[in-house]
Amino acid sequence: MSTKFDLNDDSLVVIIGSGAGGGTLANELAQKGIRSVVLEAGKRFKMDDIENDEWKMFGKISWLDKRYVVGPARIAKDFPNLPAWIVKGVGGATMHWAGVAMRFQEHEFKMKTTNGTVPGANVLDWPVTLKEMEPYYEKAEKKMGVCGTKATGMPFHGESSHYKVVKEGANRIGAKCEQATLAINTETRDGRPSCQVNGFCMQGCRIGAKWSTMYTEIPKAEATGKTEVRPQSMVLRIEHDKTGKVTGVLYADKDGNQHLQKARVVAVAGNSIESPRMLLNSASSMFPDGLANSSGQVGQNYMTHTTGGVYAEFEKPVHMYKSTVVPGIVHEWKNNDPGRGHVAGYELEILHLGLPFMSAFLNPGKGGWGRELADSLANYDKMAGFWICGEDMAVESNNITLHPTEKDQYGLPVPVVYKADHINDTRMRNHAYDRSKELFDAVGALKVNNLPPYPASHNMGTNRMSEHARDGVVNRWGQAHDIDNLFVSDGSQFTSSGTENPTLTIVALAIRQADYIADQMKKKAI
Repeated sequence: MSTKFDLNDDSLVVIIGSGAGGGTLANELAQKGIRSVVLEAGKRFKMDDIENDEWKMFGKISWLDKRYVVGPARIAKDFPNLPAWIVKGVGGATMHWAGVAMRFQEHEFKMKTTNGTVPGANVLDWPVTLKEMEPYYEKAEKKMGVCGTKATGMPFHGESSHYKVVKEGANRIGAKCEQATLAINTETRDGRPSCQVNGFCMQGCRIGAKWSTMYTEIPKAEATGKTEVRPQSMVLRIEHDKTGKVTGVLYADKDGNQHLQKARVVAVAGNSIESPRMLLNSASSMFPDGLANSSGQVGQNYMTHTTGGVYAEFEKPVHMYKSTVVPGIVHEWKNNDPGRGHVAGYELEILHLGLPFMSAFLNPGKGGWGRELADSLANYDKMAGFWICGEDMAVESNNITLHPTEKDQYGLPVPVVYKADHINDTRMRNHAYDRSKELFDAVGALKVNNLPPYPASHNMGTNRMSEHARDGVVNRWGQAHDIDNLFVSDGSQFTSSGTENPTLTIVALAIRQADYIADQMKKKAI
């Protein structure tokens, strides 16, 4: 019998969202005996719901509620209603992620110190350092089962043909290429099987070899009897009392009925679009600009990584799909070297896109039509390629705002996502395109295609950490500067985007935050 908590129980932690941040936080708190309710906007999927079919799964699990993308970046034209490629369901984007788990580098926690003021950007140092994060990174790697790390001792997945082609190209131009550290089992571990290399990591892992809170953290939390998960519960607003302390969360269930769940602590983990939207939507006479927004930074500094794709066509088959989605990474340019013409670094993540997505992303806007596109798709089995993943500058005007008039199916203002490239993003992307061409030419590519950015799975910023309340939304623990019992537990608390995929850092921060919340509750400070 699953646990059920009373709506009037004001001793609970209410966690909004069940992905890498929310799902991990729920389990960490449960293991410490702390009770929580997890409100998840999406459905609860079963393992049987996961199919090895790209478009079907995209339609089934993606967050497809109405949103607008505006701004001069090409993505606003190519994907006007889809700013982000994330999941609406228990497990959040950990259902969809490719499993790449890397630690941030030291300089990425200190972008302001490293590069000074970057014109046109709003860069800031994190109030935490790599040294402080290292023990939590180790706990996260162990929890998630990250292969190729000391924390697990699990071996890498092995070198696929796709990896070998890229590695050879990298060697020929003197660049460093390594197998990817993935949170995908290479051995039976933690009650989950080892990877069968079916190649549909981003559609949900049918066998559970890939770490996802859907079948790791959430069931473990529920097994303690300390956690209740309520799927199809869309949060409408966060309530507070006359002292400004948050007291509960108003949400709509699957039938549209509204409920108010009382709370001792509220943790917001709804992703970098939904989390600021929730805080802005919880405006009141006491907080006219939204909750936790005395700095005016809620919704600002939206980052997605500087991205693009590069896919080369060869004479002979590569069969890139016969591997994990990301078999390896070219690390050569991950350091901060302004001598390249841009600050911060990038990685080239060897990535196989399935044929349906390749047709959509090769030249978006053409809708999979045209002779050149058809010729390239005919060479699909002879392709090898990367996804560029680089540090995206924090820019204050890249933001999430509420539409002035249009409402969604819940009666909430539709979010508007504004995104423009900073000049540093453009220079970095061009540098990456050039180096990628050089690498593929070195191994005899017949043609090299540059793909423009597609909807981001990595969404960061918008409720950023800062040492001083005037510069951000939360402190070094993800605790709102303005409200002691309100926390942010997802990627929206990132001060900078780093070069690396964000999930490992989100999980490490959630483990650390759970320790802090438990300590503060014990001291009756919150």
